[in-house]
Amino acid sequence: MSDTPDQTTFKRVMLKISGEALMGDQGFGLHPPTVERIAREVKTVHDMGVEICMVIGGGNVFRGLQGSAQGMERTTADYMGMLATVMNALAMQSALEGLGVYTRVISAIPMDQVCEPYIRRRAVRHLEKKRVCIFAAGTGNPYFTTDTAATLRANEMACEAIFKGTKVDGVYDKDPVKNPDAKRYDSITYDEVLQKHLGVMDASAIALARDNNLPIIVFSLDEPGGFKGILAGEGTYTRVQD
Repeated sequence: MSDTPDQTTFKRVMLKISGEALMGDQGFGLHPPTVERIAREVKTVHDMGVEICMVIGGGNVFRGLQGSAQGMERTTADYMGMLATVMNALAMQSALEGLGVYTRVISAIPMDQVCEPYIRRRAVRHLEKKRVCIFAAGTGNPYFTTDTAATLRANEMACEAIFKGTKVDGVYDKDPVKNPDAKRYDSITYDEVLQKHLGVMDASAIALARDNNLPIIVFSLDEPGGFKGILAGEGTYTRVQD
C-alpha cells in the first residue's frame, strides 16, 4: 500500500473487537491462528506510528448476560465476563509480543501478578512510548459492557476515534447476512443509531461517544489489511458521528 498523507491522520485510536472474533471457526474459546492474524493487523497499524488502545470482549469464553439469563446472579455473571476479557487480553498480548510489539494489559480489576492495574497517567505514558495498551476487565463494574468500557477508555486516553471491528463492512439497516437487500450506511448520526436500534454498540456507549463527539468507525475485521486501509482513508466502512 502506498504511503499517503492520510496514513498519519490518526495519532491515537481505540480498537474494539468482540471476544467472538478470536474464536475463528470454532464455537468457543481461542483459536491461536486467528488471534495471531488480528495481531498482525494491529502490528501493521502500529508500524505506521499510530498509538493503539484495545478492548476485547469476553463472549468467546463467558457472556455475563447469558449467564444472567440462565438464572445466575447478574453481578456475579458480569464479573465472570470481566475475567474472560482478561484471558483474551493476555492471549492478544502474547501474540503481539511474539511479533515484536511491546504490549501492556491493564485491568480495571487489580490482579498484579497477571497485569497492571488501571492508572490513567501510566497508561497514557505507555501509549507515548508506543506500547499497545489492552484494557481488560471492562470498567470494573457490573451492568456495563465492554462497548461502554471501550468508549470510556477512548475518552480517557484522548483517542481520536473508536474502530469497531466486526464481521461486516459497516452499519446496515438490517442484518446483511439474513437480508441480501440490506442497505449499508456510509455515515450515520449517533441519534439515528439509537432511534433505529442498529446495534452498533449498546446505548450507553453510543451516548457516551455522542456526548464527547468521539467518532465510531465500523469496519470488517475479516478483511485482510482492512484496519490499516481504513486508517489510510481507503476501504469500506461506516462512520458514526453527528
